[in-house]
Amino acid sequence: MKKPLFLLLLLGISLSYAKMVDAIALIVEGEPVTTAEIRAVEQQTGVSRQQAIDLLIQDRLQKAAMKDITVPEADIDKEIERIAKQNGISVKKMQQILKEQGTSWSKYRSTIREALKKRTFFKEKVAKTIPSPTEDELKLFYQNHREQFTIPSTVKVTEYSAKTEGALNALMNGGHAKGVTSRRKSLKTKSLNPALMSMLMQTPEGRFTAPINAGDRYVAYKVVAKIGRTQMPFEEAKGAVAARWRQQQQEKALADYFKKMKTEANIRILRK
Repeated sequence: MKKPLFLLLLLGISLSYAKMVDAIALIVEGEPVTTAEIRAVEQQTGVSRQQAIDLLIQDRLQKAAMKDITVPEADIDKEIERIAKQNGISVKKMQQILKEQGTSWSKYRSTIREALKKRTFFKEKVAKTIPSPTEDELKLFYQNHREQFTIPSTVKVTEYSAKTEGALNALMNGGHAKGVTSRRKSLKTKSLNPALMSMLMQTPEGRFTAPINAGDRYVAYKVVAKIGRTQMPFEEAKGAVAARWRQQQQEKALADYFKKMKTEANIRILRK
C-alpha cells in the first residue's frame, strides 16, 4: 500500500479525537491499539482492516522511536509564525480561525509539536540513508511522471503595492489599507521568474503571497484564479522533479525503516 510521507501525521491528528473506549486489539511496544482506533482509520482513509492495523502499528513504532526527542517551545512559536505567514495571516487571526473551527490553541500547539518531532526523527533516522539523485535519474523520473509537472498557463492576480511591508501586512490581516494601491493582472507563467512562479503556485486561490521587496516598494499578490494547463520543460521543472523524487525515496526509506523496526518490536496481538 502506498503511504504518503506525512500520512502518520494525519492519523495522529485524527486519532486524537477517537474515543478510546473499545477493546484493546494489540499492544505495540507497551502502547495499546484499540478496535475503535482501527475502525476510525478504516473509515477516515478507506483502507482495509489489515492496512489500518499496519498503519497503527507504524504509528506506535514511530512514537517509540521519538520518545527521547524534545521540541523547545520557541521552535513551536517559530513554526506557527511560518505557517501563518505562508497563509498570509497573523498568528492572532490564525487563533481566531481555529477557535471558530472548534480547535483549541493548546491542541493546535500539540499538533505542531508532534509534527516537529516527526521532522526531527526523519532527519536523524531516515534522511541520511537517501542518496542524492543523478541527472539521468531525475530525467527518467520526469519522463515517467510528466503529468505531475504541469502548471496553470495563466494566473489572474490582484497586485498590491505599498512603500512599507507593514502597510501590506495590515491589509492582508483585514486592517486599514492606507497607502496601498492595487491593480488586476493576468500573468503568463512562461514569462514569470522561477521564484515568483513558485510562490504563486504554492498560494491557493483567494490567498495572499508574502510581501516581496521590489526595491522602491513592497508588493504582494492575491491569487484570484489559476487558468489552463501547460507542460513544464525539464530544466524549468528540475527543482520540482528533484523534490518529487526525494518524496518518493523518503516514503520508501520510511517504509523500509519501520519494516525493519517491526521485525524487532514487541507486538502482542490480543484479538483480530
